[in-house]
Amino acid sequence: LRPAAAVRLRSHSALELRVGQLELGEAITATATVVTMSELKRLAYSIIDFLREQTKSQAWTSDERESLEVAMQCLENVFKISSQDIDLAVSPSLTEIFSAAITKKELIWNTPSDFTPSAQDVIRAEQLKNEGNNYIKEENYRAAIDSYTQAIELDPNNAVYFCNRAAAQSKLNNYTAAIEDCKRAIAIDPDYSKAYGRMGLALTSLNKHSEAITYYKKAVELDPENGTFKSNLKLAEQKIGEASSPTGAGLGFDLASLLNNPSFVSMAASLMQNPQLQQLISGMMSNAISGPAAGVGGLTDMGSLIQAGQQFAQQMQEENPELIEQLRNQIRSRSFSGSNEDHS
Repeated sequence: LRPAAAVRLRSHSALELRVGQLELGEAITATATVVTMSELKRLAYSIIDFLREQTKSQAWTSDERESLEVAMQCLENVFKISSQDIDLAVSPSLTEIFSAAITKKELIWNTPSDFTPSAQDVIRAEQLKNEGNNYIKEENYRAAIDSYTQAIELDPNNAVYFCNRAAAQSKLNNYTAAIEDCKRAIAIDPDYSKAYGRMGLALTSLNKHSEAITYYKKAVELDPENGTFKSNLKLAEQKIGEASSPTGAGLGFDLASLLNNPSFVSMAASLMQNPQLQQLISGMMSNAISGPAAGVGGLTDMGSLIQAGQQFAQQMQEENPELIEQLRNQIRSRSFSGSNEDHS
């Protein structure tokens, strides 16, 4: 951006916003007069993606991040695109392209190549893919990645191989690598619903729920009968809702399931036989009936409640530490579907 344009972008007047739009459009079109509008949109999308990443950086002040957001809006208006147009995404990213340009590093482009494999290579690649699928079933994920990689080397234009390798990468918590493989699969086959679904899972694992929702929606659009896509979309939307809840509602575990858990019910019944806990609860009930005149008030009741809760939690930990750990894991994160998905 020109320095003057960056300053003007901080103003939200219609005139200055329009000037910013024109200058941003000129900045791109002036350097790409021989490319198609479709290619220009892909370039603009890459720039917007870069700016979006910068808005998450703490290196910029709130005013500077606001300017970046306005710049994104300007580009979206000029090129008639939005963050939902994920089919415009390219890989490597703009940052990777720039880094490679200044370091003279060779890039691996995640777009279909002109290479045509021989019939023999196609057959062998399918065999390697099937080997990879078997390794997945055996939970030998590193071996699966090796098999899929060999298949890709023989037939680099097969989206299934990249998508399956992404699944294996996710199993090893290599979510960034999984995302890159999903991008390659989508570049090869923009209508491959499973690639969008697995991209959503990888983004979810990185707590990028807003981005995951975009990919889940695309997966559902392409395969509306797929229950896993719908379920994961719903869970991601719930995560966003919980994060934005001012009251902290939605602690992340299913209370109904908890109350139906025989281990929890048995443990709770046992703890309720504790004389000290019974005395605390009895005192709280008496105070509630007597009211403020008995010297209760909010603080005394709250203190008793906290004391009872602490004692209850401590005894729960002593009675059944495994159940407590299970509850903690449920609170940390809900389970997204993907572990039992099939492989093509």
